[in-house]
Amino acid sequence: MLLRMSSLFLRTLREDPADAEVPSHRLLVRAGYVRRVAPGIFSWLPLGYMVYRNVENIVREEMDAAGFQEVHFPALLPREPYEITNRWTEYGDGIFRLKDRRDNDYLLGPTHEELFTLMVKGEYSSYKDLPLAIYQIQTKYRDEARPRAGILRGREFVMKDSYSFDIDDAGLQASYDKHRAAYIATFDRLGLDYVIVSAQSGAMGGSASEEFLATTDSGEDTYVRCTSCDYAANVEAVVTPVPDAIPYDDAPASHVEDTPDTPTIETLVAAANALQPRADRAWTAADTLKNVAFVVALPDGTSYPLVVGLPGDREVDLKRLEAVLQPGVPTPMDEVELKKHPLIVKGYLGPEVLGEESASGIRYVVDPRVVEGTRWITGANVHGKHVFDLVAGRDFTPDGTIEAAEVVEGDVCPRCGSPLTIARGIEIGHIFQLGRKYAEALDLKVLDENGKLVTVTMGSYGIGVSRAVAAIAEQSFDELGLCWPREVAPADVHLVATGKDDAVYEHAEGLARDLEDRGLRVIYDDRRQASPGVKFKDSELIGVPTIVVVGKGLADGVIELKDRRSGERSEVAVVDSVDAIVAACRA
Repeated sequence: MLLRMSSLFLRTLREDPADAEVPSHRLLVRAGYVRRVAPGIFSWLPLGYMVYRNVENIVREEMDAAGFQEVHFPALLPREPYEITNRWTEYGDGIFRLKDRRDNDYLLGPTHEELFTLMVKGEYSSYKDLPLAIYQIQTKYRDEARPRAGILRGREFVMKDSYSFDIDDAGLQASYDKHRAAYIATFDRLGLDYVIVSAQSGAMGGSASEEFLATTDSGEDTYVRCTSCDYAANVEAVVTPVPDAIPYDDAPASHVEDTPDTPTIETLVAAANALQPRADRAWTAADTLKNVAFVVALPDGTSYPLVVGLPGDREVDLKRLEAVLQPGVPTPMDEVELKKHPLIVKGYLGPEVLGEESASGIRYVVDPRVVEGTRWITGANVHGKHVFDLVAGRDFTPDGTIEAAEVVEGDVCPRCGSPLTIARGIEIGHIFQLGRKYAEALDLKVLDENGKLVTVTMGSYGIGVSRAVAAIAEQSFDELGLCWPREVAPADVHLVATGKDDAVYEHAEGLARDLEDRGLRVIYDDRRQASPGVKFKDSELIGVPTIVVVGKGLADGVIELKDRRSGERSEVAVVDSVDAIVAACRA
């Protein structure tokens, strides 16, 4: 169907929306693709919905090509299955809950593991039915505390979620590999520049887990890549290489020193070098042990105190900490919480009063670098005092270790020991080996070849369909507007007629029809009242990959052909124009 700008439901904007934080949000609104309804909730306009459907179709085609079968679940779900798996509680404030007129509990589906599991349980009972992989493309709902970045992180979004069901772990690995290959094919077709990184499974549980991240500086996910080997991981999944333990038989005894007015690492290092200088080198922040206090809130309404110990040259990465503690949510202790724990001396907290077996009863976990035999300067639990030469394993013993310290450029690769580099990206896909967590909870079993009931093992695989639209936009724009890859663009050709000469519009009309007859999708700017400048700006902002201009050159027998992504322009003869445009679109 020919899309005429004179009747297309479209309004482009010259100014950026006030709340836009990233390029995709700014440009999708300005180009008339989406409109905000409420925080984290957006409507699709015609051009935006065309792009969305192109993305959805590519996802569906690749899923079908891999042999996966499409199903469809409701978005409104009963409480009971989520109660069985405990996720009704574990999700906390992250889901939308509601009641019907009979006071029954429901939720708007954030994810559908339970429903997929129950569907298979109701239909299959034998190993002969497996392996099975089924998927859906469905709207999801999550009550994001901070919806941001337009459709990148919303409260309502569309996701393709698929699940594999196998009789054993070898089958699960085969299903996982098959999905991985299908994802690579999908994201290649979408024209995305992406990386595959190790990841954590999050609230869905499971073991092996990888994320597909679209690379962009505006991405909210941080990942690392090794400069030598193929190691790549989401920062939340980075594993810190553990140093060897250090003998401490000849280590000096710990000693408390006056260090007045030193509540920060910077002031402590300065005081240590002034009051207790080392003979071999100056003290640095890496010689200090920072202890950061948190309250961890659980979905059932309870909470517990936690202190994280880490080298003073590092900060606690809250996202890494949240990933380890979920479904618990950590919050730094404020003054009110500190008063509940009088043994915590703000700015001078040390490990000697911490640990679940201590008088404080506060769980104390440390960074993996705090190994036995390491010597530290840390708080003495008295205002204005710090303890020097406090030895891990001799003077204090933590309750455990935790991966919560920030990852920085140049950190050591856990696989080969080379330096790591840091980059940012947008999560567009995530694959998990769930194992038997949901099958066990919901009693999904089948008879094996020996007639014995065995629990099915599962995999879970998600693609953010609506999010992929924004991810593509983040990678496909310039200072003029959007630059869509052809397979997802709302049209192949943006045909612009300029001037007031009827002959121009008559020729453009015929050209549009000829291009459609050749199988191209066309947006035709037939607006008589719009100036050439407005039309050119709109064509660049909307971002269709090929722009054709019929204007004053028509009198000389030529029209202009422009590649939106490269910016290259050329003139083609009118008599050859249809073939030239078709060739450009199919190159």
